[in-house]
Amino acid sequence: MEHCPSVDIIIPHYKRRDMLERCLDSLADTRYPSMGIIVVDNGGTEAGLVFLVKRYRNARLIRLPENRGYASGCNEGLKHSTADYVVFMNDDTEHDPLWLDELVAAARADDCIGAMQPKILSLQQYRQGKRVFDYAGAAGGMIDLLGYPWCLGRTFSAIEPDSGQYDIGQDIFWASGVAMFTKRSIVEELGGFDEDFFMQMEEIDLSWRMKLAGYRIRSVPSSIVLHAGGASLAVGSVDKIYYNHRNNITMLLKNQSTASLLWLLPLRLLLELAAALFYLTQFPDAFKKSAAVFRALAYNIRHFGDTMKKRHAIQRSRVVGERALFRHFPILYIFKRRS
Repeated sequence: MEHCPSVDIIIPHYKRRDMLERCLDSLADTRYPSMGIIVVDNGGTEAGLVFLVKRYRNARLIRLPENRGYASGCNEGLKHSTADYVVFMNDDTEHDPLWLDELVAAARADDCIGAMQPKILSLQQYRQGKRVFDYAGAAGGMIDLLGYPWCLGRTFSAIEPDSGQYDIGQDIFWASGVAMFTKRSIVEELGGFDEDFFMQMEEIDLSWRMKLAGYRIRSVPSSIVLHAGGASLAVGSVDKIYYNHRNNITMLLKNQSTASLLWLLPLRLLLELAAALFYLTQFPDAFKKSAAVFRALAYNIRHFGDTMKKRHAIQRSRVVGERALFRHFPILYIFKRRS
């Protein structure tokens, strides 16, 4: 490249120094020449973290007094970046040496792109010589008309092996926070992540706002990132259920059109109650899992006014209509067409 745009990798971190060190070791092998690293320590007390980060070229550490979650950690890192592009990245990742070159090349080819996602493979399976998509993002994030997220390469808990079936880049609905490549100015224009989400689905909400503002989200399968997964919240844990249900409803209230909400909200309420009944069959902690759904609904009732203020700002500035946004998406993702 005659000119290499600058890229900052923003990594929110909470404990697990060993995991962060493996991530930084892998990033040190990245061949892209104009890359910085911003580690945001979310209220941790780990000894030697300053010296660990100083070992790596163009890496710096920002320490927060308390754990403010993934969304706020990313926003804090964004405040300290002046790069052309940023990548919001989990610290339980490893990377192909050319992963960033591929993303930058794709971004430079289309100014309408708001965010991009690499192909995300399971780190554990990769170490065993298998190429299997990772649960958190897989080959690209999608969503159905009812607001339920899914991924190319993952439906429910079923994960596909990577046999090249998604090796042509395409428009997707959301880019995974495992490794979300964005143009810094666009994220700043949209106000960054919604910090009230704390964790879970904050990248879907940001991607949705990008699409409403007229930007595209794309997959870049030639860029490969490996993800360990489950480092923050285990799949099926009570907290993960709570944040997923809570933030999913908040996201719909903020971003869906008024016409869609009129029929969507009553139906989603019935489906939330059905989910609570389903969790009663999921041992251990069946009652806690079921109660998490009701806690999520109660949160949205308590914070309805604040959510409506955010909604007003988003809907007032949207430039893309609902029909155009969901033209190729199914009503419910279990009915999606298989390629």
